[in-house]
Amino acid sequence: MEQLKHECGIAMIRLRKPLQYYKEKYGTYLYGLNKLYLLMEKQHNRGQEGAGIGCVYTHSQPGEEYIFRDRALGSGAISEIFDRVRKNIHEALVQGVAPVDLPFVGELYMGHLRYSTTGKSGLSFVHPFLRRNNWKSRNLLLCGNFNMTNVDEIFDDIVSRGQHPRVKSDTIVLLEQLGESLDNENQRLHRIYREQGLTGTELTEAMESNLDFKRILERPSSTWDGGYAMCGITGSGDMFVMRDPHGIRPAFYYIDDEIFVAASERPVIQTVMNVSVSDIKELTPGAAICVSKNNEISIKQILPQLDYRHCSFERIYFSRGSDKDIYMERKALGKKIVPQIVKAVNSDLDNTIVSFIPNTAEVAYMGMVEGLEQYMQQEKLKQIKSLDPAAPNYYAQLERILSKRLRTEKIAIKDIKLRTFITEGNHRNDLAAHVYDVTYGQVRNGIDNLVVIDDSIVRGTTLKQSILRILDRLHPRKIVIVSSAPQIRYPDYYGIDMSRMSEFCAFKAAIQLLKNTGHQAVIDDVYARCKAQEGLPKEQMKNYVTDIYAPFSDEQISRQIARMMTDDDINAKVEIIFQTVENLHQAIPTAPGDWYFSGNYPTPGGNMMVNKAFINWYEGNPLKR
Repeated sequence: MEQLKHECGIAMIRLRKPLQYYKEKYGTYLYGLNKLYLLMEKQHNRGQEGAGIGCVYTHSQPGEEYIFRDRALGSGAISEIFDRVRKNIHEALVQGVAPVDLPFVGELYMGHLRYSTTGKSGLSFVHPFLRRNNWKSRNLLLCGNFNMTNVDEIFDDIVSRGQHPRVKSDTIVLLEQLGESLDNENQRLHRIYREQGLTGTELTEAMESNLDFKRILERPSSTWDGGYAMCGITGSGDMFVMRDPHGIRPAFYYIDDEIFVAASERPVIQTVMNVSVSDIKELTPGAAICVSKNNEISIKQILPQLDYRHCSFERIYFSRGSDKDIYMERKALGKKIVPQIVKAVNSDLDNTIVSFIPNTAEVAYMGMVEGLEQYMQQEKLKQIKSLDPAAPNYYAQLERILSKRLRTEKIAIKDIKLRTFITEGNHRNDLAAHVYDVTYGQVRNGIDNLVVIDDSIVRGTTLKQSILRILDRLHPRKIVIVSSAPQIRYPDYYGIDMSRMSEFCAFKAAIQLLKNTGHQAVIDDVYARCKAQEGLPKEQMKNYVTDIYAPFSDEQISRQIARMMTDDDINAKVEIIFQTVENLHQAIPTAPGDWYFSGNYPTPGGNMMVNKAFINWYEGNPLKR
């Protein structure tokens, strides 16, 4: 219903054979580039604000370019980049450039899709970032799916070591931090091999062939607090992908004798490489998979693995539903919420139509339908058992019971993306109400309940301005909006665009309930305790915002959300149902990260940031993070 932005999507490729091999087997030197394009297009859902690619060719001669990079802004960035790259390749071929020396023809590739969660936009913030140096092994291309909670601490750390960053951006700060560590490793190797008598190109070759990425990554990553899948390529041909120690952000990889591939999503690799799901591995939290210049692949545990807290929103919303496990998990979410639906319609499924908000809720809808049909089947059996076989109308009653079917319809239709910015006020709201259209003629006026499932309800803006208004035009007796996810109560600081308290309809509902019940003091007390923690190290901070919700049940908050979402001109009775956190974990056991629902943040930085967000809200600065 409401589009959430997510940072970001990654794609990494290392060709493990000489380029001539791919020309002979696949008929093109662009084999790696073509695979990169597919990996990025099939992760387009993960980032539509910008995209970028990087390429390294390891066999260039001095004076020739060996690192290529291109970036673009907008939802069409992937097409724009690859159209430009192919044009450059064509022009180079016309000029007589040898196929192996073409731009963006190399052995190592990096792709990135970006959604900004920090408010910083523009081409200069699009990955990959590049740190240049005349020594190939000191060049670094960097991209990642990440968000750090402690950018200020990391910034202070590198400043204290003598650096002077140009911008206080998390990616730039990390680039310089990792760049310094890469420099130190080069200096260490330079000293070792000089003492062994190596000079010139022999010295350079020895250094490039023996970079220790466990050593390079250990010191910088020990300062990071956040969720990340961090990716890097050196100019000399080393590559790494590192995952945060809680496994918050996803990273999968595939290896055969021809290619190494890594990406944010498993089915993307499965489709692009045409391999079975069992061939694709998930990178261990806290570990880095490294591919050396000499094409040796190793997995190094960089940081100790901590309690697994993989982001459940990945499974609910962001990741492609074509993954076999995610598909079943989303169906389970729909099925788990069936008892609440039955209660909401007072068990009257004969006079109830069920539908979904297109398109991301469709799989949860299928699970909901399956669960409701199972419920109806049990009810039919009960009714049949209660019949008297000797009654003269026994077969008529039996036929009536057996003919009952769940009424499923496609009621809501995503129509067009209206440009509501062209007007203001009520006129803007009127346009917003037409973002969805409905199917007429299926709902009986004043008789039928209308149950519509969505994957999540975050801000409630689209629900209030569009969904409820358009559904009410069908004149149902009752509208039941179902969220397959629990109430989103807390900001996210690990890569989802949900960072401000004022955004959440659940938070607004809890605050209103506190005021309505004479508990304003709870709000003031939470502010005072958050404020008292401001000077403490983040490791000592607690999430006191949980006390805002403590006086109320989930049902009380849901009812208040429904009241807030229902304007006076809505005629139908409205009820909103949310998944429970307990059912979420049962449906998605592989992704226990639930901090946006529970307030149980996986890192100390989360507690620090949520307290800061509450302080900003209380003090009237809701736009601050």
